[in-house]
Amino acid sequence: MKLVWSPETASKAYIDTVKSCEIFRDSGVAELISAMAAGWNAKFIVETWSHGGPITTSIGLAVASRHTCGRHVCIVPDERSSTEYVEALSEAGVSADEVIVAGDAAEEVMEDLVGVDFLVVDGLRKDFARVLRVAKISQRGAVLVCKNASAKNAAGFRWRSAVEEGGCGSRRLVRSVFLPVGDGLDIAHVGAGSGGSSSPVMGDRRRWIKHVDRQSGEEYVIRK
Repeated sequence: MKLVWSPETASKAYIDTVKSCEIFRDSGVAELISAMAAGWNAKFIVETWSHGGPITTSIGLAVASRHTCGRHVCIVPDERSSTEYVEALSEAGVSADEVIVAGDAAEEVMEDLVGVDFLVVDGLRKDFARVLRVAKISQRGAVLVCKNASAKNAAGFRWRSAVEEGGCGSRRLVRSVFLPVGDGLDIAHVGAGSGGSSSPVMGDRRRWIKHVDRQSGEEYVIRK
């Protein structure tokens, strides 16, 4: 199986997120991410959040999980963040299924969460790239989102190195896009598989050629 897009579910989550976020007077990013999570029928949604950060994206993810009947987990660094997160979501009339206080061990916690098909990390956190690399994504594939992608911490970040080169079980990067929404959204769609990668299967005589763009530094794998 693989992720299949449902515009109807995406639309419902978008509208419900608009309503839930009215009290915060903040819109744009939350509605978009909520629509994506619901539209892709995400069954296991994971996010990272910390004290003082915008809560609207978290509200949108909670709304999306309600529409997909999925599981929604938030990883926070400390008890203060956990309390603030739970209270803010409650004020909006939603809740996460689970809030995990990870301290400085976000990577270790992430490794224990198996089958993630929608993951949102914060580019303001220094460990965001490492969290992405250790994610154990669903066999259906996954959508990975880095919010605040315009931050200095996210400068020079490349999805290919985070996904195909040892990260996320070396899955195939289907496509990625940067959207100038909010403080920047960097989004990647990772293909379905059983830990499959960019390598040819046994008996396949076609070759895989790696090309590096000297100007951008991006690597491209071409099958011939």
